[in-house]
Amino acid sequence: MPPLHDIAHLAHVEVLTDKPEECLDFYVRYLGMTENGSAGDSVFLRAWDDYENTTIKLTAAPRPGVGRTNFRAGAPEALQRRVAAIEATGLGRGWEDGDPGYGPVYVFTDPDGHEMGVYYETEWYRPTGDLVPALKNQAQAYPGRGVSVRRIDHINYLGVDVVANRDFARDVLGGMVTEQIVLDDGVAGSWTTFTNKGYDAVWTRDNTGTSGRLHHLSFAVDSRDDVIRAADLALEHGIHIETGPHKHTIQQSFFLYVWDPAGNRIELDNPAARLVMAPDWQPIDWSAAERAKGQAWGLQTISTFHTHGTPPVEVPGQ
Repeated sequence: MPPLHDIAHLAHVEVLTDKPEECLDFYVRYLGMTENGSAGDSVFLRAWDDYENTTIKLTAAPRPGVGRTNFRAGAPEALQRRVAAIEATGLGRGWEDGDPGYGPVYVFTDPDGHEMGVYYETEWYRPTGDLVPALKNQAQAYPGRGVSVRRIDHINYLGVDVVANRDFARDVLGGMVTEQIVLDDGVAGSWTTFTNKGYDAVWTRDNTGTSGRLHHLSFAVDSRDDVIRAADLALEHGIHIETGPHKHTIQQSFFLYVWDPAGNRIELDNPAARLVMAPDWQPIDWSAAERAKGQAWGLQTISTFHTHGTPPVEVPGQ
């Protein structure tokens, strides 16, 4: 089935950090994001071409990881339909006030316990001063600082039961599964879209058997050259490069993975122009033998990619 489009898009994500000052410097100076207010222990940050006020809510916490992932509904009626569907699963928590610039949000969890929210009412970002762009069809002036990430692209969760989370994203939230990793013992990864992009949210198996963790958060840049430049900048800034630059087999994006100072994995991603337009698209399944070949050009997947997540946990056998 094609996406219902009751979920318009992945909107903004709360990132938890036990090193708030260092992480703020990472997101502003290295990623090139723009501060857009604060509240309590949280700082609101935005990528320059996201139309809403917030891309990342960076929140000081005892341990790193992901807080609430927010999705915008396609219309008030779409919001009510998704709330009813979520309530029927027993995973709903109820309505809360949204962050500054946002209306009421219905809070729930996926089957793995990741906190999520869905809302419709929002204020568009209104730049002032030097942040006003030269072209009015752009949300904000290009910052020209660090990587200068353009927008949020996707989020990848670690989960205990990939199938349960996949089915929830598809059957309850109205997404479409585009690609999967299918090993001999079952589905180990699922890529889901709510739009015409290849994917907006991913669930991959947590090999530690821990629920509720973050694998990575991804930001889009305009070109492969931007990804390569991000690697050079990471080197200059003393930022840990985990793997890449290289090309993924699944979804074919050009990638670099780094860790923020708290250990949250961040991807710099050039998704190129791949879109899923077919309403009768069938999920592409990748076997264990195919995955053993590594990434698209043969780079073997680094071992930490299957064990590292936030919050950190002890890895069995290590």
